[in-house]
Amino acid sequence: MSDLQIRNMRPGETSLAVDWAAAEGWNPGLADASCFAVPDAQGFFLGEIDGEPVATVSCVNYGETFAFLGFYIVRAAFRGAGHGLRIWNAAIAHAGSRVIGLDGVVAQQDNYKKSGFRLAYANIRHGGTVAAPPSPPAGVVALENIPLAVVEADDATVFPAPRRAFLRAWIDAPGHIGRALMRDGRLAAWGVIRPCRTGRKIGPLVADDRAGADTILRALLASAGSGEVFLDVPAINGEAVALAESFGLTPVFETARMYTGPIRPLQLDRIFGVTSFELG
Repeated sequence: MSDLQIRNMRPGETSLAVDWAAAEGWNPGLADASCFAVPDAQGFFLGEIDGEPVATVSCVNYGETFAFLGFYIVRAAFRGAGHGLRIWNAAIAHAGSRVIGLDGVVAQQDNYKKSGFRLAYANIRHGGTVAAPPSPPAGVVALENIPLAVVEADDATVFPAPRRAFLRAWIDAPGHIGRALMRDGRLAAWGVIRPCRTGRKIGPLVADDRAGADTILRALLASAGSGEVFLDVPAINGEAVALAESFGLTPVFETARMYTGPIRPLQLDRIFGVTSFELG
């Protein structure tokens, strides 16, 4: 354990964490590395032995009250030696007094509970091959045409802390396509689809109701084309699960959304697609 040296990742090194996540089968987006460091560049940690990377973790601070932990990976050959616990503790310390959230593998729930995390609900990844509609539904506009302040205000109903800089990076990232639906002069639904190592992921997908979510989902598919698609939905939102199933998507992976303390009330019935298991 004394051989492990822990430091902040340098600019550009977040791609290493993303590559390791890909090797674990987490299927990150092609532009994830450039987006993920935007909220908190000091929130990514690397553990090295004799200069060789052996462990990663992130704990991204959003504002003064909330942080999200992800990319907790120890290379297989170095597991069981305490390296994971040491880099985990470094990440937890970075959050300070903030409430921390994570999407952890179900099998590790008991270990996370030992660090003060409590289960909120399950997030279920649905996947499958979907045929794109021939044309986008009427009334849908490009998300980048909606003022960021409007998107940020709506995002505040479904995410525990402000993330303006991240939203800007996420919407503008290469290959990302965003669509929005206005009703009576207000933002009723919006979402982003992005290319991944395998297929594409949709997230976030936020809507007042299933009809709005369905409209945005169809618009995203019409813009991106047919192919393999993944949508991460909170199991607690029955309408979101039903929407995924209506497109022929089936469960392929499950995480446990956990928090170390109370967060501000969220409108979980508006979350039809989680942005990312790594950053919330």
